[in-house]
Amino acid sequence: MAEYKDLIGNDFTSEEFEKFCKFMHDTDSAEYGFARARALGFDVEGLSIAPGVIIHKHPYQSFGIGVRISLYTYISGKVTIGDHVLIGPCCSLPAGNHKFNAEKGWFSDRTEGDYDNSIVIGEGSWLCANVVVSAGVKVGKCNLICAGAVVTKDTEDYAIMAGIPAKKIGHIDRETGEYIYGK
Repeated sequence: MAEYKDLIGNDFTSEEFEKFCKFMHDTDSAEYGFARARALGFDVEGLSIAPGVIIHKHPYQSFGIGVRISLYTYISGKVTIGDHVLIGPCCSLPAGNHKFNAEKGWFSDRTEGDYDNSIVIGEGSWLCANVVVSAGVKVGKCNLICAGAVVTKDTEDYAIMAGIPAKKIGHIDRETGEYIYGK
């Protein structure tokens, strides 16, 4: 088995590396998430960012109050997240795409300016684990996006979405909060 020094190079001592690993493991809580959001330069009330989250800042990015972004989520580009949204672990919100360049023969170009790449996540929604929201999609208010779903089209308010590509499998009753499937 390799020694720490062989794996981490000269960036950390073995003790620093162990302390860092323990810290990352032990700080998946709201309090640390609030502090992590501030340390990353976000001044948004109640924004909590878990360990391993990657946010590529964009001038038109917006996060609402009370947003929780869970472990290892990726957010890039023009993304607007409404108030009180929960984003589960390992979600991906890439508001931009690569496009094929026929002259070069590979995906060397970007879609910026070709169409609206922005992603909007409606107020009060919950993206469960491993959800992908495609560029240009608006998720409605108070949506439940089931684990592993790939959302490729705009969704209605109060929708329950599941699958690849995501399809509406039910809705949330606005008055009672009950999940109603198949209707």
